[in-house]
Parts: sequence; C-alpha cells; structure tokens
Amino acid sequence: MAISGLTAPGVPPQPKWLIFTKGAIILLAVIVLALAAYALSLYGDYSYYYSAGAPGYLLFVAIFAMIVYGTAIFLELKATQFYYRIAMLVAYILTCIFWLSGWAWAASWASFLLAYYSDYYYPGFHAFGSAMAACAALGAVAWVLCIINLVFFVLGSVRNHDPAANPGNVELGHSHGPKPAEAGQTPVYAQNQTAQPTPVYQQPA
Repeated sequence: MAISGLTAPGVPPQPKWLIFTKGAIILLAVIVLALAAYALSLYGDYSYYYSAGAPGYLLFVAIFAMIVYGTAIFLELKATQFYYRIAMLVAYILTCIFWLSGWAWAASWASFLLAYYSDYYYPGFHAFGSAMAACAALGAVAWVLCIINLVFFVLGSVRNHDPAANPGNVELGHSHGPKPAEAGQTPVYAQNQTAQPTPVYQQPA
C-alpha cells in the first residue's frame, strides 16, 4: 500500500530545492529567536501590563524548528541509514502546528499594542508590539515553508512505498542500488586466448 511509504525507512525522493527550503526555515527561526529574545527583554519593565507568554513560546518554536530541520538536513546528506520517515512526519506536523499557533499569538499581541499605544507616549509597548509584529510576519512565512516541505515529503513517501525497489533518495544523490547500466546487463565472458590449437594428424602415404 502507498501509505506504507510513510513508515518505511530511508529518505524519500524529493526535489533538490527542498533542502534549501529547510535552510530558509532555519534562517527564519534564527531571526524569530532574536526578535523574541528582544521582546522578552522588555518584559521586566512592563511585566504588570502584558504577558511574556508569546515571546517565550516563540523562543521554544524557533529552537524546536532549528533542531528538526537541522537534523533532517544532516540525516539526508550524511546519515541516511538513520532516517525514519514516521519520526520525521511527526516532527514536521508538530512544527507546522507550533508555527501556526506562534505567529497567530504574536499577531494578536501586535495588533492590540500597536493600535492602542503610540510610540511617543509608550515606547516600551510600541517596541514590544513591533517585535511581535515582525515575529508574526516571519513566523507566517516559516509556517508556509513548513507546509510546502511537509507536502513534498508526504508525496515522495507515498510514491516510494517500496524502498527496496527504489533505494535511497535519487533527487539528493543517495542511490545505493545497482547502476542502471549494470542492472539489466548480460554478463559477457571473455574467451580463453591461450587455448592450445587442435592437433592435425597426417595420413600415411
């Protein structure tokens, strides 16, 4: 069954550009991590007015995303024998859910603070709201990229439900099976060039 491809071991066939998508997710996670840390640094002065839950949660999401996609890149390029599709599927789905809730939470805080507090009278509130707005925008982009990665991962897995028939990730250059030229090639045996000539006997006169 095609669904068995999601539980099979080995890297599924994927487009080559998908590895750059994972790299972009890691880059966005690093930026969100920095912005969330900055917003969290403002929490000490204004802890009475707003919660640090949103930036704290974004710190967790960013770190989780870096671990998941950094591990995926390493396994796809260097350790395909340890790549388990079901584990990556769960990690990808969780990352999509975390990013969705993270950027939505940040957007709600940003819309509230930027709408009710001006930069002139409440610079701390405005700075926190701006950081949350940037986190929401970048988090939404990362969420879209995570969905794209998940879709191509699932498609590649269900189409490659028999890894023994097509081992390795052809798109990423991990092909461990026989070469096409060798798979259907009929062996040719060289003739023995040193064989002795057949003796010729002369008839008596």
